[in-house]
Amino acid sequence: MNQEISLVATLPATPRGARAARALTVSQLVEHRLPFADAAQVVAELAANAVTHGRVPGRGFRLRLRTGPGPTLRIEVSDTRAEVAPRCEPSVPDAGAECGRGMVLVSALASRWGTDRGPVPLKTVWAELDLGIPLSPDRGSHDPVDRVPVTHDT
Repeated sequence: MNQEISLVATLPATPRGARAARALTVSQLVEHRLPFADAAQVVAELAANAVTHGRVPGRGFRLRLRTGPGPTLRIEVSDTRAEVAPRCEPSVPDAGAECGRGMVLVSALASRWGTDRGPVPLKTVWAELDLGIPLSPDRGSHDPVDRVPVTHDT
């Protein structure tokens, strides 16, 4: 890996904000020639949960991406509903259920995941993915997501 990835963005707690979180993730990983499919799915699920279950009117959610040794990608999605946290052991919902599969997917794709609380009123759901080998030029690494303009926090 040539460069470290470090990104923090505050996004609106809307479906558009969740799509923007996914797009930012894909863009960062493609730029660094790293595999993006699993990370994009994890971010999509965590952002959708923040929008659906962690939404407080007038407050957004925060996406944080950073790479570590290994290379490992740490994804953090924070919202302001600390009292609403995912189950420690996600279970597959009934076949007819309309929701409940997101954390099952996160658990399947991530090497590790968990929830941190605080400072009040924040809750952060995080996941770590082992990225492995960078993409080769012949693999067709391109950004499959339409770019959505977003503001980065400093």
